[in-house]
Amino acid sequence: MAPIKKTKASPKVRSSGSKEPSLKKVKGENFYRNAKQVARLKMLSGGKAIRDKDGKIVQAAAFQKGEDETKPGRVQPDRRWFGNTRVISQTALDHFRTSLSTKKDDPYSVLLRRNKLPMALLDDTSNPNTRKRSHIVETEPFSETFGPKAQRKKARIDVGTFEELSKLGTAAAEEAEQAANALELAQSFEAPEVQTHADYIEPIFAKGTSRRIYGELYKVIDSSDVILHILDARDPLGTMCESVLEYMKKEKAHKQVVLVINKCDLVPNWVTARYIQHLTPRYPTIAFHASPNHSFGKGSLIQLLRQFSQLHSDKKQISVGFVGYPNVGKSSVINTLKSGKVCRVAPVPGETKVWQYITLTRRIYLIDCPGVVPTSANDSQTSTVLKGVLRVEALPVPSEHIPALMSRVKPLYLSRTYGVTLPDPDDPSRSWDPEQFLDTLARMKGRLLKGGEPDVDGVAKIILSDWVRGRIPFFVPPPERSEELNKTEAKLKARSKGKAKAVDGGTEVLAVKQNLKTITQKNTFLAEDVQPLDEDDCEDEGISNTPGDHASDEVDEGSDEDNEDEVEELSWNDVFDDRKEPAREAVEDELSSAEQGDASNIEATAPTKEPRMKTSKKKAENFYTNSNVKNKNRHKAAVMKSLPVGKKGEGRKRR
Repeated sequence: MAPIKKTKASPKVRSSGSKEPSLKKVKGENFYRNAKQVARLKMLSGGKAIRDKDGKIVQAAAFQKGEDETKPGRVQPDRRWFGNTRVISQTALDHFRTSLSTKKDDPYSVLLRRNKLPMALLDDTSNPNTRKRSHIVETEPFSETFGPKAQRKKARIDVGTFEELSKLGTAAAEEAEQAANALELAQSFEAPEVQTHADYIEPIFAKGTSRRIYGELYKVIDSSDVILHILDARDPLGTMCESVLEYMKKEKAHKQVVLVINKCDLVPNWVTARYIQHLTPRYPTIAFHASPNHSFGKGSLIQLLRQFSQLHSDKKQISVGFVGYPNVGKSSVINTLKSGKVCRVAPVPGETKVWQYITLTRRIYLIDCPGVVPTSANDSQTSTVLKGVLRVEALPVPSEHIPALMSRVKPLYLSRTYGVTLPDPDDPSRSWDPEQFLDTLARMKGRLLKGGEPDVDGVAKIILSDWVRGRIPFFVPPPERSEELNKTEAKLKARSKGKAKAVDGGTEVLAVKQNLKTITQKNTFLAEDVQPLDEDDCEDEGISNTPGDHASDEVDEGSDEDNEDEVEELSWNDVFDDRKEPAREAVEDELSSAEQGDASNIEATAPTKEPRMKTSKKKAENFYTNSNVKNKNRHKAAVMKSLPVGKKGEGRKRR
């Protein structure tokens, strides 16, 4: 017989009196009891009443005291129970309103800890419709409403009895009913409108307006302390989301907004400077060129973000949100700041689908957002396509947008880009017929269909793709400056030279100083489209040029994260020029004295010619290559000491 396998006996179930502890240690949970659990266990298990020899209760058990053993409760008398806990005098309220009414909407002023301030008092005073009660006494005084001198007016009714009044009301109701019946009858005879193909709107033209995209936008706005609105330098006003800015100003006034004009390499420098002057009074504006090797504005933007991180010192870190139209370069700006590819980028719109967090430093986080198209812009389908919102390959009829494109671009630029001869060489302003231009270009590129017909839609997609990528030179002319603004700035320049700090009729607007001359231009423009920069944009290039604006000034992000505490504290005036006339005078005096020196000193301090480069690889430079280390550049020491750094009135501090 085969051996019988012995089945294991089932383990005995331990009783409640076994050695198993009543409290099990669970990983991640607190093992010890809190005060509430201890009190409950005393009530259930222990806590027996104490009795005397006769069996009477001397001391009751826990939670078992009677009315005789308890003391009556008493509420402390205080006037704060019957009034507001925070009381402010009328003089303090007036001072608060007068001091903060102008600073509340100033984009260059930051109100710290606004949640601790009664900001609603400022809004109620400016909006009379939000009053909770109507001031009847102001409209109708008591003496004119009641008493012997009452002037109450009696309503005029052309009836004498209640029967006449009822007949009048019945007639008015019948007239209203007859008018409604006549309107319904007229609408029933109207033929229903038949929807044609022209009335049909393609779903692609609703890109960027979906509920999902706006949900991502509001998540970015709610999670950010600072909002960077990215604009396209070719059309900054057309790519500005006015509805988003209005929402920020109304609902999120405690968040700071900064405008960043990207793609500055596609337009002339004077256009960027003029747009900066136009937008600076509204919000702080910075010129930027996103590029892995030849970027511009990187140092200015990083310094500005560090300023905001110091202003929000009560937080461990700040979040910076990027918003704007599709294909304006939000992800490219983040990659430029990080000096690496951390976000997916493409020269077509809609590459970013959801929001994502990126760590710039230990205290600064960046939030990328999908492109948003505000419906309040009321753009036509063609203007939406030319703004780069839609993907060209998904357009149903690309050729219908070419006439509007040709009306915006000068014929000479199209001829130079595609090699098509002008229709009239004597008149460069005369353009082709759109169909003729597409036909000629299709035959030049060999884009033909069956039977030798030109592929018009295929060539139109090529032109629109080149337009979105910036290969066709184009820019929207900046708005003309008013004469009053020019006169005010002329007075400001004259007074600034005369050591004055105030101007009648206007005050100096703070701005970020950038040397726009050093932007590398990608496109070549005609002489009529190129203008010299204003003197304000060219003066003090050596002083106002922010280090790190270019790719040659490498920003070591790793060392910044490790030694961030050792970085010298920046002030708001390091980024925004706050009337630094004394420092400018000191620098000019120093430079003028150096120019009037002996010729021997000039020759001694003249820079020597660099040796000829034997290879194509340029040696990397950093901050310490040209800085004053180990008594180098002694002739610049006095100039560097005179520059204001940190608090006003203090010179440059040595580390």
